[in-house]
Amino acid sequence: MTMARWTFLLVLAAAIAVFVSCSHTDMEEQTSLQSQEQAIGEDQEQSAKSYGAYLAGRVAHLRRDFTNASEYYIQALKADPKNKELISRIYLILVSKSRIDEAAVYAKQNVENGSHDNFAYTVLAVKDMHDANYKQSIKDTQNFDNPAYKEFIAPLLNAWNYAGLNEPDNALKALDALKDEPSFKTIYHFHAGMINDYFNRNREAQKHYDLIISNESMELSLRSLQIISNFYVRTDQKDKALALVNGFNDEKVIADMLRAFTKTVQNSTPQNAKRIITSPSEGAAEALFSIAATFRYDEIIDVAHMFTSLAIYQNPNYDLAKLLLADILEDRQMFEDANEVYETIDEASPAYYAAQLKKANNFIKLNDYDSAELLLKSLSLDYENAQIYLDLGDVLRMKNRPEEAIKYYKAAIKASGKNDSVWVLYYALGVSYEQAGEWKKAEEALLKAAELSQNHYLVLNYLGYTWLKQGQNINEAFTMIVSAYNQAPDDPNINDSLGWALYNLGYYGMAEGYLEKATEAAPANAVISDHLGDVYWFTNRKNEARFQWQHALDLKDDTGELDRKQVEAKLKGGIKKEPALSYDKELIEAQIKNISHD
Repeated sequence: MTMARWTFLLVLAAAIAVFVSCSHTDMEEQTSLQSQEQAIGEDQEQSAKSYGAYLAGRVAHLRRDFTNASEYYIQALKADPKNKELISRIYLILVSKSRIDEAAVYAKQNVENGSHDNFAYTVLAVKDMHDANYKQSIKDTQNFDNPAYKEFIAPLLNAWNYAGLNEPDNALKALDALKDEPSFKTIYHFHAGMINDYFNRNREAQKHYDLIISNESMELSLRSLQIISNFYVRTDQKDKALALVNGFNDEKVIADMLRAFTKTVQNSTPQNAKRIITSPSEGAAEALFSIAATFRYDEIIDVAHMFTSLAIYQNPNYDLAKLLLADILEDRQMFEDANEVYETIDEASPAYYAAQLKKANNFIKLNDYDSAELLLKSLSLDYENAQIYLDLGDVLRMKNRPEEAIKYYKAAIKASGKNDSVWVLYYALGVSYEQAGEWKKAEEALLKAAELSQNHYLVLNYLGYTWLKQGQNINEAFTMIVSAYNQAPDDPNINDSLGWALYNLGYYGMAEGYLEKATEAAPANAVISDHLGDVYWFTNRKNEARFQWQHALDLKDDTGELDRKQVEAKLKGGIKKEPALSYDKELIEAQIKNISHD
């Protein structure tokens, strides 16, 4: 990324800095809250009702409950209509909730209060464009006073404002400001192509589109792929469109969505292919989406969030923008909000299947396994897809129904064919067989997973740990666990396995360090605390051992592995016998030397 682009990025971030971002620390949020409370407390005209509503809104805001936060802020403002801070906060949070018409009201109040807020003018410009007030929208952008807005956002918005005024030459001239910045060259040619395409200047449109495809320095996104291939089909160049689609490779794009789009291109003809950009508002949505996608970084996630919401406002059927918005909300841990976005994607859309899968994953993150199961089973009726079966198996396993999970993991293996990730399915199948008490089948599946994955650490750790629990294949089990640790030395579960293995082999002092590291990384894991207590008992730290055992009992054990009666017995009488496994001491000590100490 060039220095100029980073400069734009930072200016945009600063413009929306008042909006609560995931990057803020708890200390910063508390300081902000205290200063707001003080400001309101010092205003003698502020009613108690407004004060309470503001505090409720601020708490909801910090918890990322933007729906309730906005309602509380609006309620507070009704009792304190001159509160400039509330006005500036309300319009931003309304934009984040895609309530742009309401946001524009407060954005206007914000600038009328004397705030020269470039983003507020952006909201007004977008609102005016949405209402086909193109001349007023251009005037709104003339209030921009910093390079990021004047040299990047204004050209994009005004290009489509002039398109709305039926002035193609002025529209293209507005884009000229983007020509000189290398980082924005792709955006320039993409929008110049779309504007020429919109005005049926096919020869000029093709020049810009062809340049994007032929120039390796220009990135071809899924959206540009859709629009350019659509142009090729409409202009009787289907072979060129198919070559473009079949040659597209972007790991960020969900495979099934790309397959659905490829099928659309295959079935298209110049007669049935519908133009994608049919109005200035849809073109403006592309401009706003270009801004959002350009600045999609964790450090300034607010910028992407706001501009994606504006893009959807301009084009309510813009499913790629909806996927981006939902992805941003997921980054903010706002899974219910993300699912609300997914619900707006129509079943006929190529993005529908991907949206439903992500919706199910969000249910899982919300621990709503019943909803996840219901949705995935519904999808499985319409799609014979390995990912659905895998996710459904995972949900059933988490619901402690391994026998049913096994059925879906088998279906996933059958549907997946031969691919590099099929080992994951055998691994999940093996785990389910083990949980269902069918160890021989579990062992067979796990060995297959180890073979296909070229000894991935997850498989080695699980198989080695399970063998140790059963007291079999001790030499092989320890070798697997050491190999897993060397691949992932910071994984708390693997540190637990290695520490617990060393404990069972009698190397108590050495085991201590790995188990302490595991508990530091996973303090809520009951099994790890139990293991650490066992080690402390034999390193003469009896009180600490009992503390760990009690801690294990106090914690929730989702694995079902913790034997509570056994832990209670240790609390009362300690451990009577040292572990006694049969193993090759020379081989084990050779493996201990192989443990990475980086």
